[in-house]
Amino acid sequence: MSDLAVHFTERPTRDGSRIGVAMLNAPKSLNALSLEMIGQLEARLNDWAADPGIVAIWLEGAGDKAFCAGGDVVALYRSLIESRETGAAFAERYFADEYRLDYQIHTFSKPILVWGDGIVMGGGLGLLAGGFQRLVSETTRIAMPEITIGLYPDIGASWFLGRMPPGVGAYLGLTGAQLNPRDALDLGLADRFIPRERREALLDALADADYGDRSQSALRAAVQEVLDHQEDRREIPHGQVWPHLDHLQALVGRVDAATAVRRILDDRTEDRWLAANRARLEAGCPLSAHLVWCMLERHAHTSLAEAFRDELNLSVQCCRLGDFAEGVRALLVEKDKAPRWSHVDAASVPEADLDALLAPLWSETTHPLRALGRKTSHG
Repeated sequence: MSDLAVHFTERPTRDGSRIGVAMLNAPKSLNALSLEMIGQLEARLNDWAADPGIVAIWLEGAGDKAFCAGGDVVALYRSLIESRETGAAFAERYFADEYRLDYQIHTFSKPILVWGDGIVMGGGLGLLAGGFQRLVSETTRIAMPEITIGLYPDIGASWFLGRMPPGVGAYLGLTGAQLNPRDALDLGLADRFIPRERREALLDALADADYGDRSQSALRAAVQEVLDHQEDRREIPHGQVWPHLDHLQALVGRVDAATAVRRILDDRTEDRWLAANRARLEAGCPLSAHLVWCMLERHAHTSLAEAFRDELNLSVQCCRLGDFAEGVRALLVEKDKAPRWSHVDAASVPEADLDALLAPLWSETTHPLRALGRKTSHG
């Protein structure tokens, strides 16, 4: 195995082309997405996009526990503790590069298959969400638990959570609820269920496929045909979201953030999944609850590129002005699980604090992500 943050290989195919394979290579940290990983992935994807011999991309994580458990928030925390000024600069670079990579995956010219096996959280979901074929197994566990660290569902979630059935995205963002593979398929976060034991057979079948004239439509059709024969949903677990859909919509529908939080916390429905979600929200950051709500409202009718630009602004402001550093300290650094949030509860968060976090850091012409969606590129 390479010492690189991302291990790259290429698999030859029967018709003389190649499949690019990228493996996040930090299993001890559950493949937490580092700035180094982001840079290496972006560069190699650019190379593969320009290489006519590459017909598809396979993206996975090392080890058997996680595809990617999230962004490297500990590195962000350390930079903020060293200096708020240098920390904010590092946050700008990290989030800008991360979102640029996520957008590159969403708009890539060749089919990207993402093997979302094991834990897929936060920044890991940012990588999975943009794949042409998002593959989940019986071990997949997906979540956006940013409320536990004083952030909010970013990596494009301001856009894609709002395109789920009404209220579901808001509930997931508020509670950091964990989703199983059935939930991922039901909510449009995954495309195929492939049992873990079939991974190697799937890769072999992709290598044995005929990619035709190598046009975009031919590449996608070849990948789809292989997956049609490899998918096997017999082992898929029962969903958690769909059976509770009416209940979740009743909790968060047609109200404001503070009311939705109160309704969820007051709910006493006896269900292990719902109870775990309540507990996570109760311990979570009150400011984050409002940010979840606000960002979903702001991006109900925008483009994905616009959502990423807005998220970059808010993510940096959360590092500069919000509870992010305290949340990471309590959960992941000192691990006392006793964060000292800036507000007692969601009802006590003043509008002025939200306005400060949403205040723009750049003009339209100086924004670091101004080019997203506005030029033709490989990504």
